[in-house]
Amino acid sequence: MKHLILACLGVLIISCTSNAQKNTIKKDKKYAVSKANAEWKEILSSEQYYILRQAGTERPFSSPLNKIYTPGVFHCAACNTPIYESKYKFDSGTGWPSFDRAIDGSIDKDVDHKLGYARSELRCGTCGGHLGHVFNDGPKETTGMRHCINGDAMTFTPNKK
Repeated sequence: MKHLILACLGVLIISCTSNAQKNTIKKDKKYAVSKANAEWKEILSSEQYYILRQAGTERPFSSPLNKIYTPGVFHCAACNTPIYESKYKFDSGTGWPSFDRAIDGSIDKDVDHKLGYARSELRCGTCGGHLGHVFNDGPKETTGMRHCINGDAMTFTPNKK
């Protein structure tokens, strides 16, 4: 019995130090673009501030960016960092813009426990603004990932012809 308890404790300790947790960012990370809340409130709409700075979520099917598939780039609405290319966008049917990958180095992952369980939160790698969450139910023929992003967290710039 003693050996069983020790084995269970060993498994618990190993699982708590797995790669999944090492893939997250620290809450105290310093971002290249940093502003006081009052400054963010001046440059962002109330919806953008709620999502990007307070980790809110917009209503599904409410964003005009949900149906944009024109070639171009989606940028962080707070700092204008390019975060997603439209060629990696797909219709997930969830009501939020969905992508199977981000532009390399443009986002950070964090852990969100707001619903009582751990979810992988996505943040802008430049300003730390909350973008959305990532799930493993995306297109199997590509990455298998679904970056579920709030439309109000982004702006879109079409490619020049």
